Amino acid sequence: MIDPVPLESGDDQPQVTNLTQARAESIQADLVRMHQSAARSIEADDVELHQAAAAAVRTVRLSAHESALGMVQATDVEMENSGAAILRAESIRVNGYAGAVVAKTAELGNTYAGVVVAKDVRGERIESVILLARNVDGDVKTIVDTRTALLAGMLSGLFAGTLLLIGQALFRRKS
Repeated sequence: MIDPVPLESGDDQPQVTNLTQARAESIQADLVRMHQSAARSIEADDVELHQAAAAAVRTVRLSAHESALGMVQATDVEMENSGAAILRAESIRVNGYAGAVVAKTAELGNTYAGVVVAKDVRGERIESVILLARNVDGDVKTIVDTRTALLAGMLSGLFAGTLLLIGQALFRRKS
C-alpha cells in the first residue's frame, strides 16, 4: 500500500537531526527528533515528535506525542494525544484526533476521526463521521459505516433512476 520512503544517499545529508524549540523549513535525515519545534516538511526513515508540529511528513516510522501534523505518509504511525489532518500508512495506532485515516490496519484508542478507511479497525472508543472497514473490533460510534454507505448509494441510485424514467415519460416529445 505504501512504498518505503527512499532517501537519497549523499555525503551532505545529516544522519540525525535534533531540534529543540526551533523552526525549520525542510528536514531530510535518517532520524529526526523534535521537541517543542515546528517544521514545514520532513523526510526521514524515523521521526520522533514531542510537543511539535509538522505540515508534511514522509517517513517509514513516525512516533508523535502531544503533536500536531498535517499530511503524513508512512509505513508505521504511532500517535499519542496528538492530532493529524491526513494519515496514510500500512499500520496506524492513534490516541487523539484525525481528519482522515487511510490504512491497512488501524488501531484507534480514544480517537475522534472524520473519515476512517482501513481493512482492519480495532479500538477502545472510536467516534467517526464515516467508517469504511472490512473488520471492526471495538466500541465504535459512527454516522456513516460501510453498510449505511452501501444502502445510501443504492437508494440514491434507485431514486435518481426513478426520477429519470418519470422525467422521460412526462416530457417525451410526440412525433
